[in-house]
Amino acid sequence: MLTVLVQDVLPVFSMLALGFGMGRLGTASEAEARVLNRIAFLVMQPALILPLVAATDWAAFNFRALGLYIGAQALVFTAAYLAVRHLFRRDRLEAWLLAMATVFVNTLLYVWPISELIYGPGNAAPVAGIVTWDSTGSFAFFIITAELMSGRGSLRETGGRILRNPVLIAIALGIVLSLAAVALPGPVLTAATFAGAGAAPLTLFALGVILSGQALRPSPVVAAIAGTKLLVFPAVVLGALMLFSPGDSWTPQMLMAAAGPSGAMAFSLALLHGVRTDAIAPVIIWTSVLSLISLSALA
Repeated sequence: MLTVLVQDVLPVFSMLALGFGMGRLGTASEAEARVLNRIAFLVMQPALILPLVAATDWAAFNFRALGLYIGAQALVFTAAYLAVRHLFRRDRLEAWLLAMATVFVNTLLYVWPISELIYGPGNAAPVAGIVTWDSTGSFAFFIITAELMSGRGSLRETGGRILRNPVLIAIALGIVLSLAAVALPGPVLTAATFAGAGAAPLTLFALGVILSGQALRPSPVVAAIAGTKLLVFPAVVLGALMLFSPGDSWTPQMLMAAAGPSGAMAFSLALLHGVRTDAIAPVIIWTSVLSLISLSALA
């Protein structure tokens, strides 16, 4: 696990540390971070998602196990939203995104590399299935609902923004290409790979800059959301698989995926819609640090 930490995890999160340091030194501002986040979300994120979804091998998925994972997501998300909304008295959209942080895991850039090191390249189909689901159905759900809940303009204007959203277009196009078994042209794949590589570094850098101006000490809501993500969500996933699909070979990797840290996309959506980030950003940081313990125990 130390090899994974040094070779795969720390290099990724070095961009977050760089953003934090530059923010503290005053060489990068929150306004600049918001611009970077918008570029990463609307330009580089679609380039990352398109080739991933287009190359999906749907026949390799265990849809029973994946369905149980999705059901666990729905259950934990609903409970977390109601708790944040009514117990912690947070605004509706902030509560929605905080609840998203309990079930939307950083599988693509964190858990997937770890699983391939443990199980070997090409043997991480369960994690790949979750990556595909979170990159398509789950992500699209949160993009659309956040847009609808933001209250910006009329319903017609909101619908227009949803239809023009580059991430949603990339998801839809990737699914069509995958189902039609049509490969992306070589130059398009190269361009998408080149641009998509910048999505995570820019998002993490922006997150670091924003965090540099906020207190990292966990508040009650941060502790509750982080605890739900790291303890409750994996427990619900494990319980669902043991109850409805005992002995499933996908269980170990799905449990590892569920125990991973919150994905940065909740933070990106919060910045995009002008939602306060004093709780969402620390949740991502604390789950990223503390998940080293849970992932080490499951490895």
